[in-house]
Amino acid sequence: MDLKQIALRCRNTEFNPRRFAAVIMRLREPRATALVFASGKLVITGTKSAHNSSLATKKIAYILERVGFQPADFINFKVQNIVGTVDVGFPIRLEGVAFAHPTFSSYEPELFPGLIYRLVQPRVVLLIFVSGKVVITGAKTEIDMVEGFKKVHPVLLEFRKVHTQQLGMAAIGDGVQGSADDVTVPSLPPIAKANTAKGGKGKAKGAARKGAKSKETHEV
Repeated sequence: MDLKQIALRCRNTEFNPRRFAAVIMRLREPRATALVFASGKLVITGTKSAHNSSLATKKIAYILERVGFQPADFINFKVQNIVGTVDVGFPIRLEGVAFAHPTFSSYEPELFPGLIYRLVQPRVVLLIFVSGKVVITGAKTEIDMVEGFKKVHPVLLEFRKVHTQQLGMAAIGDGVQGSADDVTVPSLPPIAKANTAKGGKGKAKGAARKGAKSKETHEV
């Protein structure tokens, strides 16, 4: 196919052969992005289901037919990759998962913040993050994606991270008996008494000085 003619005659297209050797076409309904190659192959990305991907493929074929390119009667459509996300709702100790399952997991925080967990059956890859977010990729069907997450979920529960702050507060609550109202705080002496005491000391010093002066006068 002549990619330059497709880019010139179709809407919502982008073609830069120096950067990428395909025409990027964007659809609004269904919301999808198509990569059209000169060999006639299409790659559909960004859809939320396999049905929308198949619908976007037929729509792109119809657009190419209107432009002047005759598509094949049989479109060999198949799903290559499904990506899903899930939040387990609790933080995870990735170091513990990597230490307990070294065969399936790979964790290098200097290169990538998540743990890469590869399952053999079903053949999917899970990216596990400390926050509890999990990205599942590499699945061919939605069933494989769900089965892969079901296998890994018990491992995530085993290495659930417990908040140390909550444990500390629980220990304090167990160790201290009674409420805060029972604790008595010693009160400071009134400020007036302290001033009186200072005044008394001053008077005593003055009397001592007067007595010393009168003694000197007597001696003279």
